[in-house]
Amino acid sequence: MALLPFQGVDNVAAGTVFVRVAVERGVDRDEGLTYRFEGAAGGIAVGERVEVPVGRGDQRVGGVVLEVGGAEMLGDFEPGRVKAVLRATGARLPASLVELGRWLAGYYCCPVGMVLASMLPAAVKAGTGSKTLRLVTRVEGVEPAEKLTKSVTAAWEALRSMDAGAFPMDPRVLAAELGASNAGPVNKLIAMGVLGWVEQRTVLAPELFEHAETGALRAVELTPAQASVVDGISGTMGGFGVHLVHGVTGSGKTEVYLRVLERVLAAGKNAVVLVPEIALTPQTAGRFVARFREFGVAVLHSGLPASARHKQWQAAASGEARVVVGARSAVFAPVRNLGVIVVDEEHDSSYKQDQLPRYHARDVAIKRAHIEGCTVVLGSATPSLESWHNARSGRYGLWRLDDRVGGGRMPRVTVVDMAKERLAMRAERGKASESEAIGPTLGKALARALDSGGQAILLLNRRGFASVVVSSDKTSGWKLECERCDATMVVHRGSVREQAGRRYVRCHHCGDERLIPAKCPMTGKPVIELGTGTQRVEEEIERRFGASHGLVRGQPGGFERVDADTMKRAADYFDVLGRFGRGELRVLLGTQMIAKGLDFPGVSLVGVLSADTALALPDFRAEERTFQLVAQVAGRAGRGERPGAVVVQTYNPENPAIVLAGRHDYAAFAEKELANRKRASLPPATRMARVVVRDEDHAKAWARAAELVGLLREVGGAGGDQVRVDGPQDCVIARIADKWRVGVEIVAGDPRVIQGVLAALRARGLVKSDAATAVDVDPVAMM
Repeated sequence: MALLPFQGVDNVAAGTVFVRVAVERGVDRDEGLTYRFEGAAGGIAVGERVEVPVGRGDQRVGGVVLEVGGAEMLGDFEPGRVKAVLRATGARLPASLVELGRWLAGYYCCPVGMVLASMLPAAVKAGTGSKTLRLVTRVEGVEPAEKLTKSVTAAWEALRSMDAGAFPMDPRVLAAELGASNAGPVNKLIAMGVLGWVEQRTVLAPELFEHAETGALRAVELTPAQASVVDGISGTMGGFGVHLVHGVTGSGKTEVYLRVLERVLAAGKNAVVLVPEIALTPQTAGRFVARFREFGVAVLHSGLPASARHKQWQAAASGEARVVVGARSAVFAPVRNLGVIVVDEEHDSSYKQDQLPRYHARDVAIKRAHIEGCTVVLGSATPSLESWHNARSGRYGLWRLDDRVGGGRMPRVTVVDMAKERLAMRAERGKASESEAIGPTLGKALARALDSGGQAILLLNRRGFASVVVSSDKTSGWKLECERCDATMVVHRGSVREQAGRRYVRCHHCGDERLIPAKCPMTGKPVIELGTGTQRVEEEIERRFGASHGLVRGQPGGFERVDADTMKRAADYFDVLGRFGRGELRVLLGTQMIAKGLDFPGVSLVGVLSADTALALPDFRAEERTFQLVAQVAGRAGRGERPGAVVVQTYNPENPAIVLAGRHDYAAFAEKELANRKRASLPPATRMARVVVRDEDHAKAWARAAELVGLLREVGGAGGDQVRVDGPQDCVIARIADKWRVGVEIVAGDPRVIQGVLAALRARGLVKSDAATAVDVDPVAMM
């Protein structure tokens, strides 16, 4: 413990400074631990990252200062035994972010120290790339007091004409600036006291990935609809407000963001722009970098080396960069004097973090804007039902962009019933190959697009070769399952090891691999590989279109597969997009990585190989995700002069999500789905929190979950019928990495009711987010 009890504070020396620190451990104390700071009060501030001793062994642990004060902070503790802060690391969060972190800790039921630790990138905490440089600067008011040589005289005259703002600088750079052939004149001026040495802490890092800036600076005339949105949002600035921009794909939402940012920067304010990680391409970032280069733009994403991430973070913290563009964690960028936060593709599930703290960046952006008194702009062609509900109820401003810019038309969508396609194939060939993912309608459309010089995007949101290995004897019921998870294992080719010609399968949940048996262990019959993944489609494309259209993976004029198995680094992804943009590749085959954020005018065909992937999931958001995925990928077609076509393959052609996505009718889908949610008392008609108890012993996990249900009902009972507690029940995936998972759901009409119940149990130490218990407030996945 940092403190021991005593009676009174009379013996505390005047001016002694104490701080409360949220340590980067699972210590669930909102007020933090108290330490003595051996320095003046002005030497430390709220938000400072420090290192402090923790526990009996005085383990050195990082933490963030929550409060600075005097002896009044001690209460009934002996000041002489209060431990001292070991050191301040130099990294600091703005006070507004500390306030935000404390809100996150309460709302998402997570120790405040862990929340604040997640706000600071690991590279910043480690000081990656930091170096102290020895530079020279001009000493004002000092002139040479002795006779100068010709070379030093020339250097002195050049030095006098230099702008004082150019200093400090490297002495070798200065010598070159002064026209000296070596550092001799500079050294002489240092010896005379005209120049002096200074030390400067900096971060050395490689440059960012190359930005695609073509056309980024070209003057664009706004459509009347765009101008109306920009004027409307800008007219409400100067205080907190949330705006939802619902614009069809290709309607120019990004240009709206850029114009809003122009007005914010002109007013002396700064901006943060959030983009889903997979959509943060050089093309996307480049538009912001090119438009706002003079104001400084920092780009934060997972593809950056650690030192580059540190450098970009420091640029935002110092004010050198007034615009930050980044993925989910950029919501914590240390930008001061915020004027606007933009959340592009606000519906994207990647904004929700799946580990502690389980925050949603869109919601955190709104809370940050509320704290800082600024504007939030949410944008999407397929808004989340939560945002749509808030906009329709008047909580958010709602702005519509119903038409594509430049007079472009939305692509024509053909929904194909794959059951009928299979029957047609069987009638034509005498059989229908279940392994063929590209049906006759899509196959012909792809051939036409290629013959006309167009490009195509093919989406299958399932990687690997086959999704399951089963016995050829259907009566046995045997399938190859992971020994550590309640899930089947996925067949991969090439990316998973082989042994003596036999291949391994991989679990997508825990990463374990197993050898595929030659025969069914129950019947001795051969095994077969069922289901289709992107690898199997890759083989099909080369077999069916390789000779006729030159579609060979990786070859000029061919195609590339874009999924987690091929795109190991951000640079791999950016390289493929660059080649596709230059026309070197004619087809992209991939998972949801290619479903959004891509703007290529040559794409005349989009094919959705299976629109049913998400529909089959036992999750109340399944239809919403299906609509979003189909509508978003369909929006990649027809963005140039070529008319666009979309072919959607499905075994559920009458499903409303697929039918309405084919009609590009988001409003009709949203109203229908909201009505369904209201009848079922599901979000956004209600609010939800989910607790998953984990243990290697199923009985223990179930018992703990059952105990939690009893406590929740006991505490929530005071509110009458305001809280519904469902469970315990095994999760859909009941076991992952040897841990059984038992879920409990808390549902209420008001989020404050859920917060009250969780806070009451948390105060009694009965629930917290840790390795054994995952508390997920506003969950987006129910698996």
